[in-house]
Amino acid sequence: MSNLAAAMPFAERLGIEVETATAEEVRGSLDWAADLCTAGGVLHGGALMALADSVGGLCAYLNLPEGASGTATIESKTNFFRPVLEGRVEALARPLHVGRRFVVVQTDLSDAAQKPVAQVTQTQAVLAQC
Repeated sequence: MSNLAAAMPFAERLGIEVETATAEEVRGSLDWAADLCTAGGVLHGGALMALADSVGGLCAYLNLPEGASGTATIESKTNFFRPVLEGRVEALARPLHVGRRFVVVQTDLSDAAQKPVAQVTQTQAVLAQC
C-alpha cells in the first residue's frame, strides 16, 4: 500500500504509511519522530492533522461518484485528546456521508496503547472532471 502514500508527496515526506484502503475504511499510521515535534517532545498537532487529512482524503477519493476527478478538503475539525510522546499513531478513516458534491469523513487517531489521540471530521468537495 506504500504506493498510495507515494501518490501524496507530502504524506510520503512525513512518513505516513497506508496499510489498507477501501471505500469503507482507510487505515494509516505515522511514527513519532523528534523532527515532527513541538516543545517537550510532543508530536506536533499539524503532523497529526496531516495524517488525518491524508487518510481521510484517500477515503473520500475512494468514494467519488462516477465522473469526478478528485477531492479537496474544504473544512476540517479536530479535537485533540492526549499528547503523543513516543511510538506510532494509527489512523482509521470512515465515510459519514457520500454525496455527489461532498464527502464527509471521520478519522480517529489512536496511540500505540489504542488510547484516543484525536478525532477529525472533514468535508471534502467533489471535484468535477474538466
